[in-house]
Amino acid sequence: MANKMEIIGLGAGDINQLPLGIYRKLLNKQEKIYVRTLDHPVIDSLRQEGVSFTSFDEVYEKNQDFSSVYQEIADYLANAAGERDVIYAVPGHPMLAEKTVQLLLDNDKLDVTVMGGQSYLDALFTALRIDPIDGFQFVDATSFKRNELEYRHHLVFCQVYDAFVASEVKLTLLEDLSPEHPVTIVEAAGSNQEKLVTIPLVELDQSATLSNLTSVYVPPAADTELNHQFFRLREVIAQLRGPNGCPWDKKQTHQSLRQYLLEEAYEFIEAVNAEDDDGMIEEIGDVLLQVMLHSQIGEDEGFFSIDDVIGTLTNKMIRRHPHVFGEATAETAEQVMDNWQKIKAEEKQEQAESSLLSEIPQELPQLMAAEELQKKAAKVGFDWGEAEPIWQKLHEELNEWREAVEQGEQEEIEKEFGDFLFAIVNLARYYKVNPELSLNRTNNKFRNRFSYIEEQTALSGRKMADMSLEELDQYWNEAKQIE
Repeated sequence: MANKMEIIGLGAGDINQLPLGIYRKLLNKQEKIYVRTLDHPVIDSLRQEGVSFTSFDEVYEKNQDFSSVYQEIADYLANAAGERDVIYAVPGHPMLAEKTVQLLLDNDKLDVTVMGGQSYLDALFTALRIDPIDGFQFVDATSFKRNELEYRHHLVFCQVYDAFVASEVKLTLLEDLSPEHPVTIVEAAGSNQEKLVTIPLVELDQSATLSNLTSVYVPPAADTELNHQFFRLREVIAQLRGPNGCPWDKKQTHQSLRQYLLEEAYEFIEAVNAEDDDGMIEEIGDVLLQVMLHSQIGEDEGFFSIDDVIGTLTNKMIRRHPHVFGEATAETAEQVMDNWQKIKAEEKQEQAESSLLSEIPQELPQLMAAEELQKKAAKVGFDWGEAEPIWQKLHEELNEWREAVEQGEQEEIEKEFGDFLFAIVNLARYYKVNPELSLNRTNNKFRNRFSYIEEQTALSGRKMADMSLEELDQYWNEAKQIE
């Protein structure tokens, strides 16, 4: 039969909070009692009455992280329990924010009993005068992630031992909250040493009162302070499309919004080409707006929501990256793309496609469509492996276009010009040049140079229509020099 381990809670920090039965048990114990830390007011009181303790404070000093500390304590206690019955005492209640207790309970070889010890949460709620029914989140300050925090609820960080932990909490919160957001440092809640100090968030790690009994309370943030979070964007879009929303937003459909998605995508590309960070933030936001509007329309009509969009995308990313989320390997970007295409092909097998090219949208800009068509064909070997034959094809198509121009047949001219463009795309693809983006750059360059000609013409007091091509060309060359 396994030896027994009793885990006892020492309460929030005052010996008067100890239940009488636990007090007597500790007082009558002849052997030393294991305790996670001596840094607790009840320990001092019990020592004065002759109770002996063996602490694990030195374990904190020799380990680099808290997880290692907790595991070492649990392992030591498990070994000790193999030889005799063990009493292990922890601050507060054993089932509240005590990782060592959870590790011991998970050990099937131990016969563990958990006994009392008043939780400091009741005292904390009383001291702060908050009701957790409004929404409450209890977080271990030594182990949490930013995306887990719910700022609309009462937020309490426990185990804010020292300035280093407080600094980590502060820096994380400053990612979402303003430096002036109030936080309350709560010391020894429920004991006669209880102390509350409210300070701006930015000063959190400058407090001198941090200890083993310190918690930090963060009151709920106003919605306006959380406009950067996804839930707020979703609420705003829903309100715009709601009964009391915007007339323009309410009348939009998937069909009416199509042009805006294309426009916003190209405006983002323009900001990228200009290396304009602020422009990129704004323009990719406009692209996201289109995604949110389409998703809200889908939700309003009962077909899909942004949750479906995100869920589908997340599942696809996990499925198509087995080298990250599974057992597959991929050392290069080329291997990643090969795996991606194979997985994508397997997914498409069930859809009974009539052609390899049928999945390319008809609505794509035609230069982009030409590139995608050629890429698909290349996947099954229908492609040149070197540049020279592509150059030859380009010159061949150029000659055929010139012949068509000389013959004056408009339909033939358009057809041969299309062949010429298709050959240019093929050559660009070989040299890993995106034709759509390249043309976009050239268009922007033309706009800038032409704008310069307009400006200089206006400064000269003349009209462009009255100037010769040579004069305009001079301004054009000046614009090139400025670039």
